[in-house]
Amino acid sequence: MITVKKEGVILRPSNLVFENEGVLNPAVIKDGNNVHLFYRAVSKGNLSSIGYCELDGPLTVAERLSNPLLYPEFDFEKHGMEDPRIVKIADTYYMCYVAFDGTDALGSVAISTDLKNFEKQGIIVPQLKYSDFDDLAKSNAGIIERYRKDYNAPDNIVMDKDVMFYPRRINNKLAFLHRIKPDIQLVMVDDLGDLTFDFWESYISNLEENILLKPNYLHEISYVGGGCPPVETEAGWLIIYHGVQDVGTGYLYSACAALFELDDPLKEIARLPYPLFKPDQPYELAGDVDNVCFPTGTALFNDTLYIYYGAGDEVIACASVSLSALVEELLTHTTPQSIA
Repeated sequence: MITVKKEGVILRPSNLVFENEGVLNPAVIKDGNNVHLFYRAVSKGNLSSIGYCELDGPLTVAERLSNPLLYPEFDFEKHGMEDPRIVKIADTYYMCYVAFDGTDALGSVAISTDLKNFEKQGIIVPQLKYSDFDDLAKSNAGIIERYRKDYNAPDNIVMDKDVMFYPRRINNKLAFLHRIKPDIQLVMVDDLGDLTFDFWESYISNLEENILLKPNYLHEISYVGGGCPPVETEAGWLIIYHGVQDVGTGYLYSACAALFELDDPLKEIARLPYPLFKPDQPYELAGDVDNVCFPTGTALFNDTLYIYYGAGDEVIACASVSLSALVEELLTHTTPQSIA
């Protein structure tokens, strides 16, 4: 098994009103020896905004803003901006987040060229009722059975979260992950303007061919979701995601790892049959939500990959692993092509 070091908690809630209930699930981007964290900041009433801090090296907080960097402005996000992820593609930063209006939680994006000023682009995932989803996916009984296992009223909007872009174009296309439970799906388009109603109708009608990753092992058997933006290695795209298991008393969230082809990103090369790491520390086992390790960003220093995650839905922690050793371990668990 791969050796992962728990580095401990690096950021806790403060007494500031916008983040006095929790700090968690940060978007992460490295700049030289510094690491920028754009984190979910939670105030009383579970209202979320995006806070910011800068690390000197992978673990030491050097600067922390006393106000949110981004906050809800529009009706579609009026109850919160949650769980951001960020990448840089060419000269543009793409920050994805969950826009929550108090009822519906949907993937949205904001763009920037300087990490200070962000222009919100709005919701980029389909805004479909479950009745529409059922109608579009009706030709695939397996999709209906698995995706509608937990009953949702026909008029409810399909929850679509965990949006994150790949850090470069693939075959000249923008690529991003998203998650309609219980799987992780992949979208590839020429530009964001392609994400029309007609596009999503066709996409959902053919959803099976757009699935990147399905639950397979016990620790992820309930559902999976995107974690950190994909990391490019010589062996393939490293996907660090979260796997969820219903353990009877609640859900257990673990960090998981898989590897995919660089030019054919739906093709799974390998997957760890065990969690990369799971809750075993006090700050992971007990919090606003117990038993949670929720990875959302990475920073690479030499061969050490630092993985930043929300712990217990209350604090931000970090774990580290040798990137080369992780890829080597993954390649000992290759995926049979019958299920890749």
